[in-house]
Amino acid sequence: MKLQQLRYVWEVANHDLNVSVTAQSLFTSQPGISKQIRLLEDELGVEIFARSGKHLTHITPVGEEIVALAGEVLRKVGDIKKLAQEYSNERQGSLSIATTHTQARYALPTVIQSFREEYPEVSLHMNQGTPAQIAELAASGRVDFCIATEGMDLFQDLVMMPCYRWNRSVVTPKGHPLARRQPLRLEDVAEFPIVTYVFGFTGRSRLDDAFRRQGLTPNVVFTATDTDVIKTYVRLGLGVGIIATMAYDPLHDRDLEILPADALFASSITHIGFRKGTFLRKYMYDFMRRFAPHLTRERVDAAVAAPTRQERSALFDDLILPVR
Repeated sequence: MKLQQLRYVWEVANHDLNVSVTAQSLFTSQPGISKQIRLLEDELGVEIFARSGKHLTHITPVGEEIVALAGEVLRKVGDIKKLAQEYSNERQGSLSIATTHTQARYALPTVIQSFREEYPEVSLHMNQGTPAQIAELAASGRVDFCIATEGMDLFQDLVMMPCYRWNRSVVTPKGHPLARRQPLRLEDVAEFPIVTYVFGFTGRSRLDDAFRRQGLTPNVVFTATDTDVIKTYVRLGLGVGIIATMAYDPLHDRDLEILPADALFASSITHIGFRKGTFLRKYMYDFMRRFAPHLTRERVDAAVAAPTRQERSALFDDLILPVR
């Protein structure tokens, strides 16, 4: 059994069983990958992948377990490399993050800028996706950190830590009749077509819950994952927008009215997390502290050591989270 064979098995499984695409991503040949997987299956005496002719159709039950173990082995090998790098050059390496568009566009730029100034030899990789995609990337070890607000039940196997609270605002074109209604009420918002996030993104569930509690049915006419897209369609007059307050730029959005909606919707909490067992390098601790200053190395280590999610959450119960 060779490490290369395990890598091929893992990569094929994570490229939808497409050997050709896997070969391109690994800069090798398709026949070479197929041959090595066959040799591994012959050595083990089991089929990892079921086939129809030359095509892989699905992963066998025993193959599922082998793929999972292969992923663990490859992650441990990665940890060995990180450990060696930490002692040879603690300021050099890579950091990969999975998050939503709103976090990438509005919450992270200043953090990444300051981080790059301090660690110019650390390469950064950003992946954007849905909460489910973000959780899967982190759980599989394909990214170091995930940053998310929604779908916390998807992240149960990860070490998730609260970073900050945030709320929403309503945005309208200048002179819109809703902007003249003070104080703003949920019934007023419900009178107009609404443009907001796709369900499962950026605190959307809190928004839906608020309308439901008051027996209101919002007329959501357009949804998007990208806040800039939402603001574009508000400008076009499609409806009033409900966005994360942090996504309003006083300079670039001065043609829009912003109506704070803290009293209408419960605040949301953004978390940062990683797979338990991840080898955290010094610059990784530093990145978390820059994103959320209360996440000191001692607090992060305590969260990792907590045996249950409940005990981990208790570490942050007395913490007053900053608001953005």
